[in-house]
Amino acid sequence: MAKLHPSELRGRFAALPRMARGLVPLGLGALAALGHEDWGMQFVAVMVALVLALLIVPSHRRAAAWFGWFLGFGYFALTLRWLVEPFLVDPVRHGWMAPFAIFFMAGGLALFWALAFWATRWIAHERISVMLWLPVTLAVVELARGHFLSGFPWGLLSYTLVGGVGDIWFAWVGPYGTNLLLFLLAGGVAFCLHKGWTLVWPALVGVLFATLGLHALTPKSAVPNSQSVVRIVQPNAPQHQKWDREWMPVFFDRAIELTGVGAAPDVVIWPETSIPALLDYAQPWMEQMSLAARGAPVVAGIQRREGENYFNSAILIDQPESATAISDKAHLVPFGEYIPLAWLLEPIGLGTLVEQVAGFSPGVGDGLMQIDGLGLARVLICYEGIFPEDMQRGEVRPDVLLILTNDAWFGKGAGPRQHLVQAQARAIEQGLPVVRAANTGISAIIDPSGRITDSLPLNEAGYLDAAVPRAIAPTLYAKMGDWPLFVLLSLCMLVGIVRRTPILIDGDGSQV
Repeated sequence: MAKLHPSELRGRFAALPRMARGLVPLGLGALAALGHEDWGMQFVAVMVALVLALLIVPSHRRAAAWFGWFLGFGYFALTLRWLVEPFLVDPVRHGWMAPFAIFFMAGGLALFWALAFWATRWIAHERISVMLWLPVTLAVVELARGHFLSGFPWGLLSYTLVGGVGDIWFAWVGPYGTNLLLFLLAGGVAFCLHKGWTLVWPALVGVLFATLGLHALTPKSAVPNSQSVVRIVQPNAPQHQKWDREWMPVFFDRAIELTGVGAAPDVVIWPETSIPALLDYAQPWMEQMSLAARGAPVVAGIQRREGENYFNSAILIDQPESATAISDKAHLVPFGEYIPLAWLLEPIGLGTLVEQVAGFSPGVGDGLMQIDGLGLARVLICYEGIFPEDMQRGEVRPDVLLILTNDAWFGKGAGPRQHLVQAQARAIEQGLPVVRAANTGISAIIDPSGRITDSLPLNEAGYLDAAVPRAIAPTLYAKMGDWPLFVLLSLCMLVGIVRRTPILIDGDGSQV
């Protein structure tokens, strides 16, 4: 078979009908999204999609922006397909909104990619320059996506590396820095193919050896933090029944039974909102939990009220009478727990919407909780676990990251697994073990290298007894955060703007 040169590939793409030219990047985006599936070829799917996109991106800015939008739409629509699940909890009332939710979410996030492709073609005219600048602009918009308004960094392409040899980069440069390295690697492969060089394979081998070198330089720990046994309780309460008054006692009694079965543990962890009462009225429930735990401290998710404000919280119960420690969720879910920019909606008559949805207030504090038998834990409630910067609140380093979540909202497929992968990334980035308690799963113990040492399957009720691995020394990313990357990308974009800006010449020939 004759070899197809990249210029011929571009020619064939340009010759396609307009509709087909939209389907190509849409398909490439979907191919990249397969990197989040556990099928053994994740890295290949991502690299093929990115390299082909780099080789055929159109020359004109407007066409490049549309190309980037279709690429992003295909990627986010498939990656975030679990977003339809919350609307199917009550399909009669909300099911009709599911397709609109996925369309507008995928389409909105794809605008970031459209901006990256437009900016690349604004800065770079030559094909070779595109292969350098597009990785930079994509890294910039993905960093912006993780922080714009309240941020939504779910589905970063770098997460496709977690669980493989490349996940060590998270310990050194974090998820956004790993994004940049992944994009640059694709740009380098595209550059070699464009030039007809065969050095692409030795270069990939060099990257592999560099990655293995980082593995050798990074400390590891599989030693238990203590001899204490932590019990994770997974009640498996489906979302459509979780708040049903007839079912709430059933799920609570199930969790009580799982807490009290077998040998007594040293610590018991229940998932998010697992106590079916506000904290003010929860004493009878807490007494049952304390009795079932047989003297062990219990950490559990609950909702609480303080004046006019409501909080999604975690409490520590080490005596039946009261909660001895409280940690409130600080990073709330937009449109689920609060309305972004609500002050703009009220003057235009949407105050009722704000009142209906904006039911929670953000907590304050560093989220730290001292738990006998577990140590100093940073408590993260569900959505908070997807933000790498939230791991660095406060000046004291914890011994463990404790994630309480209710993934029943995410359905039975991609959502819970993607959420678990992000918990693995947090472990690698910080060099800390993770204890993850999920209502419907996947509950797990994760070591500081991101490896799952023990877990409970998805959509099964049960409990998990395990010792928690010891933390390792703080990683480079834990010490530095994203500031070096922010400075680097800012300087790159400044160079790009200066490079693009024409030099004005005054009448006497001097530069202005």
